[in-house]
Amino acid sequence: MRQLLAVAAVLVLAACAANPYNAERVPVGASRQDVVARMGQPTRTVAIPGGERLQYSLQPFGQFAWMVDLDAAGKVTRVRQVLDTLDFNRIVPGRWTVDDVEREFGPPALVEHVSSWNGPILTYRWRDIDRSDMFYWVYVDAAGVVQRAHPGMEFINAPADRN
Repeated sequence: MRQLLAVAAVLVLAACAANPYNAERVPVGASRQDVVARMGQPTRTVAIPGGERLQYSLQPFGQFAWMVDLDAAGKVTRVRQVLDTLDFNRIVPGRWTVDDVEREFGPPALVEHVSSWNGPILTYRWRDIDRSDMFYWVYVDAAGVVQRAHPGMEFINAPADRN
């Protein structure tokens, strides 16, 4: 019986780790107050056309970020997890700015600088459809315009190389 309870506890904790906000349970039409009561204070709030977006991000260590879009009356119009291939593919180099990226994905896990690039590199941690741990790098030029963006594998908990 104790083993069964221990397994159940681990499964519950794993589910909470993936979505501690229970964002999928927020119904369209809910009020801003209902969202905050259910999910807590957002990581960030940003303006969007016709309303505002509440961002709930698990960056820098988590791999998920939920966006709760509200209309001008403060009612939920859409809730979604955005750190995924489909959403990252919406980034348009040469047109998107750092503000666009952070409005759509929330704050990055890291803002990095390297000598071979004249501008910040926004790094997001995420998990792909195969549940592989990934990075998504967004290269922004000195003027704040995205110039390139691409995924890469995050090697964590990998076994040591063997000869």
